[in-house]
Amino acid sequence: MSSQAQEYRSATKYGEPGKAPGMKVKLLSTVGDVKTYIIILAKGDEAVSGLTEFAQKYNVKSAHYQAIGDALSLEVGWFDYERKQFLVVPIAEAEVTSFTGDIAWYHNKPVAHTHVTASIKDGSVKGGHLLELIVGPTLEIIVTVEPTQLFKKLNEEFNAGLIDIDSKEKQ
Repeated sequence: MSSQAQEYRSATKYGEPGKAPGMKVKLLSTVGDVKTYIIILAKGDEAVSGLTEFAQKYNVKSAHYQAIGDALSLEVGWFDYERKQFLVVPIAEAEVTSFTGDIAWYHNKPVAHTHVTASIKDGSVKGGHLLELIVGPTLEIIVTVEPTQLFKKLNEEFNAGLIDIDSKEKQ
């Protein structure tokens, strides 16, 4: 494939809520200020959108999560250091074999940063930074919400929003 036919996306573009109408959320436990939820996404829901909407609705200051499930389609990104963007890698129907990430704040909004691997029909696995995932039958996400707020800051070298654990203010 020639580089002209390849698609690239910004490392600072994050999901928008509203594309996961079938999403259901249940609080599983509370230990002190730490809460654990399960998010169930339904067929056709977009996972990044669902996580973003969850974080906004539940005022998530920071969190980490993991999931398993299925995808009708997904797009992952491979970070190109020269371009400072993600090369888009499309994947058709797949089993989500690993889905892990965190939530922190960037430009006054919570953002989900997820890495995913998915097994395709021949059993091979592809993965990378999750750009978009359209759920198949289900995606089951366990989210642990922490009380300490985390913020991302633009890293100029990579043109990407990275968590800055020393930041006390929204960027």
